[in-house]
Amino acid sequence: MHLEIGNIFIKDIKFANESKVENGVLYVCKEELLEAAGNDERIESINFEIVKPGDKTRIIPVKDVIEPRVKVEGKGGIFPGFISKVDTVGSGKTNVLKGAAVVTTGRIVGFQEGIIDMSGEGAKYTPFSKTNNLVIICEPKEGTDKHEHEEIVRMIGFKAATYLGNLGKNIKPDEVKEFETLPLLKQVEKYPDLPKVVYVYMLQSQGLLHDTYVYGADAKKIIPTFLYPTEVFDGAVVSGNCVSACDKNPTYVHMNHPIIEDLYKKHGVEYNFLGCVITNETVFLADKERSSSYTAKLVEYLGADAVIISEEGFGNPDADLVMNCNKISAKGIKTVLLTDEYAGQNGASQSLADSTTKGDAVVTAGNANEVVVLPPMEKVIGYPKTADVIAGGHVGSLREDGSIEAEIQVITGATNEVGFNYLSAKGY
Repeated sequence: MHLEIGNIFIKDIKFANESKVENGVLYVCKEELLEAAGNDERIESINFEIVKPGDKTRIIPVKDVIEPRVKVEGKGGIFPGFISKVDTVGSGKTNVLKGAAVVTTGRIVGFQEGIIDMSGEGAKYTPFSKTNNLVIICEPKEGTDKHEHEEIVRMIGFKAATYLGNLGKNIKPDEVKEFETLPLLKQVEKYPDLPKVVYVYMLQSQGLLHDTYVYGADAKKIIPTFLYPTEVFDGAVVSGNCVSACDKNPTYVHMNHPIIEDLYKKHGVEYNFLGCVITNETVFLADKERSSSYTAKLVEYLGADAVIISEEGFGNPDADLVMNCNKISAKGIKTVLLTDEYAGQNGASQSLADSTTKGDAVVTAGNANEVVVLPPMEKVIGYPKTADVIAGGHVGSLREDGSIEAEIQVITGATNEVGFNYLSAKGY
């Protein structure tokens, strides 16, 4: 598959009487956006706010972050299985409103939602303090159960991002990037002397508001399968989970997947990037055995010399990570693991819930238990009291002055396990 990504750089967002993109500014008509995204009879209220980098604004609790994109040429459309019909995406041309994002918030659904601070100490930990954000505050009607609540807000976010993305369909991009992956035999033949690399892409799929979707299908119901990497850029994989904010992959992260983008950078130079094997993170042992065995079998069938394996979440999924590592290593295939740590606030506890001697090449995204104090903000969008109940917070996290003392686990993207974060290590 061959895909061209056309980036239209968005420097600012403003409300206006007409929705359009002009000279790097995204103008949004509230009435038009409400008509496009708010047509769900289960909604009690819906409001829109704009927040920009440097604003003294806090968004809490954050559910999802989505990037506006639109198919310009090629099969299917953005968010297949939800917004567009179920057709294979990942080819042709896709335009992106780069620098803009849709952020969904409102009454808390699950205790593992997060915080985005646009300035101050918290802004250093989240990549979404650097985007121009259209925030949707959505409240469903009383009596709506949690799973329905999550679905309502998820769909509103997708509809809003699609509406905004369509504004860029006829705009000439400021930058065009090209990505290509050939059918397997042709791809192997093109670079016969380079080591063959596969990305094993673990998807959060534990249920209980911990779900990811592939072409509209719940990932916990799939068996591991192959994806062209370019399919991911068109929204074939989307978030529907409220897993801990620090290491969940919001939909924005799937669509801008840094591992996939980085693998493409040296594809054909240092290695031959064959594509992605997606697999789930299930709850029961039999399901874990099935998925990890199938993943190892598929990676071997593809002829990989090495794989990169990334996790989403922590605790129970640590077992999936270790099982994937053990079974793939047993086939003589080299592995590199990407995860984060829950090593206690002093960093002295065991980092993962499971371990293996085969995991001898591991990249950490940081310790999610590290404690931080987030200063008070001039404006808070959402419900600040949820700081006391979301994962990483505690009773008393929200102080009287509006500051928050909590683990960085509360910050959206702080220890993202595919590397969409800002933490790094220094050598001395």
